[in-house]
Amino acid sequence: MEYTRFEKARIIGARALQLAYGAPPLIKVPEGVSDPLSLAEIEFSEDAIPIIVIK
Repeated sequence: MEYTRFEKARIIGARALQLAYGAPPLIKVPEGVSDPLSLAEIEFSEDAIPIIVIK
């Protein structure tokens, strides 16, 4: 599914917040990735985030 830039920002931001509060990562964490925002972006690119946008 193609997301607008606003939907993408909201999904990644929500997932980064979850990770910052201790949620387990949904993918194997790559070497050198330590901040929640980077990890959320990687999860988004691998389509691993279970957040759905209803239009």
